[in-house]
Amino acid sequence: MQTRKLGNSDLQITSIGFGAWAAGGSGWEFAWGAQDDVDSIAAIHRALELGVNWIDTAAVYGIGHSEEVVARALKTWTGAKPYVFTKCVLRWDSNGKVTPNHSAASIREECEHSLRRLKVNVIDLYQMHWPPRDNGPQLEEAWQTMANLQKEGKARRVGVSNFDVSQMRRAQAIAPVTSNQPPYSMIRRAIEAEILPFCFEQGIGVISYAPMASGLLTGGMTRERAAALPTDDFRSRNPEFREPRLSKNIELVERLKKAGARHGRGPGEVAIAWVLKNPAITGAIVGARNAKQVDGVMRAGEIKLTNEEIEEIEGAAAAAR
Repeated sequence: MQTRKLGNSDLQITSIGFGAWAAGGSGWEFAWGAQDDVDSIAAIHRALELGVNWIDTAAVYGIGHSEEVVARALKTWTGAKPYVFTKCVLRWDSNGKVTPNHSAASIREECEHSLRRLKVNVIDLYQMHWPPRDNGPQLEEAWQTMANLQKEGKARRVGVSNFDVSQMRRAQAIAPVTSNQPPYSMIRRAIEAEILPFCFEQGIGVISYAPMASGLLTGGMTRERAAALPTDDFRSRNPEFREPRLSKNIELVERLKKAGARHGRGPGEVAIAWVLKNPAITGAIVGARNAKQVDGVMRAGEIKLTNEEIEEIEGAAAAAR
């Protein structure tokens, strides 16, 4: 797979990275439902076999479990070790209830916990998962702490996630921002207005999450499956998986299937390729729950969409909105 330089770092990352959100399993409020660890490890191994060179996880995914699964997968992986990216500032209680904590003490404690669970000495990219809800001064406290962790050798690089332009400017006033991790897909394009142009201009890498809209654009999400999503799957509460939006999104998938057929690829791969054609995007985070799913999406970066196909896809996406 081709690689791209991530922001101001020396990290050369593949255009697609493995997303380990679902690997956390159930038991917390933003879970994807039950997940078999053996399947998760097989999925990670298959992604690495295909050339993916980075894994994105977070402390909060499965309230620590995703990081542990990633560590187990890497322990038995005999090839080149991938970069491991994780995140902080979301803490949880004994009931799996998640609350943000941007204090310096909390971030330092989280960093130590993540290093232990991942069984590494340094985190390749440590990211602030969300800015403070009140947009208050704890943003500066948190970012200064992360910059200090980088200076201390606990993090190779530091980045942010879900930040807007003003928040990135505040962070940059303290220390360079290597990357931002926002959501981006053909049905979720808000970052095109300000965030992507700013990151491109400032040399901040962008690793986008949910390029297939949390599985909605894979071709495997039917009305019946959407209606049967278990309550411990956060997508059961997502308006995109309910009417009236669901029918429009399914129509979009049918258009993606037609475009994909010309390349011998599936609709999910076309959705990912569409995200990656934006020059401000460094890489896309793509999740998979088993090795078979990996084979169906992790080589989407090879697809070269024509201008006509892009116009067709964007027209369908506009209709879905």
